[in-house]
Amino acid sequence: MKQYGLIGFPLTHSFSEKYFAKKFRKEKIGDVEYMNFPLQSIGEIMSLVFDNPEIYGLNVTIPYKEQVIPFLNDIDPEANEAGAVNTINISRKNNKIFLKGYNTDIIGFIQSLPADISQKHKNALVLGTGGASKAVVCGLKKLNIKYQLVSRTGKPGCVTYKDLDEKTIRKNTLIINTTPLGMHPDTGSLPDIPYWYLSEKHLLYDLIYNPSVSRFLMEGKKHGAGMMNGLQMLENQAEESWKIWKGGRMGRWKI
Repeated sequence: MKQYGLIGFPLTHSFSEKYFAKKFRKEKIGDVEYMNFPLQSIGEIMSLVFDNPEIYGLNVTIPYKEQVIPFLNDIDPEANEAGAVNTINISRKNNKIFLKGYNTDIIGFIQSLPADISQKHKNALVLGTGGASKAVVCGLKKLNIKYQLVSRTGKPGCVTYKDLDEKTIRKNTLIINTTPLGMHPDTGSLPDIPYWYLSEKHLLYDLIYNPSVSRFLMEGKKHGAGMMNGLQMLENQAEESWKIWKGGRMGRWKI
């Protein structure tokens, strides 16, 4: 039986295991299973792959989307551009193992957005600088939406949350939370932005899907902003991962 799975730590927030189990049942896909593989360090990936010859593909989540890259034999150009990997295809032949990394978060993000996103939103704030933010930034570039990264500390190319004034919020009508703030079970937390400057012109997008309406989105709604969670992006990226594992090519993003 072929195995696929998810690496990260911890995996209590995992969406993928339930999604693929349901997919395999619905589509009557047999002789295959999807499992969680919580790794306390990314170095454990090699023993996982070598000791389990039935594993042919892995998804990658927090905190390893960037850390996994040195362990790969090859990387797709789009994932290389992003600097983050969320999908690994594993080829096995003559006792040799070949790992290639992809980033299906990028197309997953783009395809989850409204078709007229580039017409309605010219500037975006991206909250967070981790692996998920890198996919979002790549997506925004492809959509020709200008972006500003926001971090807790003053990293190069970033502003801090304290720098977010009325002018910045009014200008950046698309605000995307790529941090885990507000994710179950820590549902009371939220990014520290001045929500009182939001209006009906804004769209708040939270990569979090559990809860379906995070505190970040709730605060936006209070001020008339539109809101989206990350469930559609997750489903999109999962389907793109499956295409890769089955020997196909990723879909093409469309504006």
